[in-house]
Amino acid sequence: MIAVCLKWVDQRLEFDEFGAPSAVDSRFAGTSGADQAALEWALRCRESWATVTGIAAHEVVAVTVGPAPADAILLDALRSGADRAIRIDLPFGASSRTVAACIAAEIAGAELVWCGDYSLDRGTGSVPAFLAAELGVAQALGLVGIDLRTPTDTIALRRLDGGRRERLSVNGPAVLSVEGSTALLRRAPLRALIGTRTVEVVTGPPPTSTEVLAPLTRPYRPRPRVLTAPVGATALDRVRSITDTNAAASHGETVVLGPEEAAERILVALRGWGYRVP
Repeated sequence: MIAVCLKWVDQRLEFDEFGAPSAVDSRFAGTSGADQAALEWALRCRESWATVTGIAAHEVVAVTVGPAPADAILLDALRSGADRAIRIDLPFGASSRTVAACIAAEIAGAELVWCGDYSLDRGTGSVPAFLAAELGVAQALGLVGIDLRTPTDTIALRRLDGGRRERLSVNGPAVLSVEGSTALLRRAPLRALIGTRTVEVVTGPPPTSTEVLAPLTRPYRPRPRVLTAPVGATALDRVRSITDTNAAASHGETVVLGPEEAAERILVALRGWGYRVP
């Protein structure tokens, strides 16, 4: 079996006030370019292994996690050439560990698992790592080049910091995370668009209260400033009052204070600038 993991995400990149991704809107949902590249590599892997071994026994299984509208990306995968498609029905917002555990239960024994290097919602790329741990296999991430040889011999080129590259030899079952620039997903043939396809649906486990979710990463927001209303008889005078265009140039002041005096001086300055500080 050759497995490929596809993530059904909202392509509008909207987040709530706490920095968490909003619920997926099926009208704008799809897969990232990295996931499409993963599907293309899975299809190429099946074709390459069939040419080398002369046995076309490897099937490509596409897996995703999500509600019923997520079937759309699995149907696209079937039309592109995947042999089977499995959707795991889990509530929105399940942790990466839970998602990986559910996927691992469906693709146990896969010779290679292809994933996108990142997703469009949060881009953490944590599911492939958890998936490799659940399957007990190696993981290669950040791949920018693939050389498919045999089921037990795959050469991958991995991106490193500083413009460097690392050449990896994959000699057994592994989870491979590829970047979107590595391959362009093939167009589905007309006969595949006409025929009907079936998606297998598996119900995932209910969420537990003991499940530990990853901490949310929130953008930095400074404390609000309280600005006085502009003064002036005309609109131009009020604009000048706001922008201080007529104010004399001010220069910094150098003071030498102890820790407590310096902290109090900073608080006084912040209050004078309009910040809400205790």
